[in-house]
Amino acid sequence: MKKWILFSCILCLILGTQSVSEASTSFHEQDTLLTIQKGTASFYGKLFHKKKTASGETFDMNEMTAAHKHLPFGTRIKVTNLTNGKQVIVKVNDRLPPSSSRVIDLSRGAARQLEMIGDGLAPVKLDALSFRMISTLINYYEEIPSELRLRRFFEPIQHIQNYQYIFQAPFLSSRSIK
Repeated sequence: MKKWILFSCILCLILGTQSVSEASTSFHEQDTLLTIQKGTASFYGKLFHKKKTASGETFDMNEMTAAHKHLPFGTRIKVTNLTNGKQVIVKVNDRLPPSSSRVIDLSRGAARQLEMIGDGLAPVKLDALSFRMISTLINYYEEIPSELRLRRFFEPIQHIQNYQYIFQAPFLSSRSIK
């Protein structure tokens, strides 16, 4: 009987390890809760330098700014070049055309920091700067654009005295955080 239990435990460990390794190989990079979009970035510069943007600001190609299809003007996001890992924080102050295949169009200054000037295009991911920003964006949209990945992971479910909340996190299953 003890041998059977020992055999069962070893078998469970082997199968459990195998499923974990299979799951980890199906993801090519670590997922982050703050990533809101992935795709291709381009940049623009001299042709639009000192002209008005869609937000009404004057475009300066050397500033850390960007054009996006949906994000509200003034939103600051982190852009990561997936080829080399370089990162920059930009402020959205212009619009991409709805038909654009790019997820973001960066100023020349931002593109220089991401080291994508030579290539002109780069695979990127866009990250919110905080969970609060994700909540703000979710509340901003009447209907969230399908291209954006906006999700709340910590939702207050019960109010307790002294302004403490119990939060439910999907990765903790039935446990709660106080």
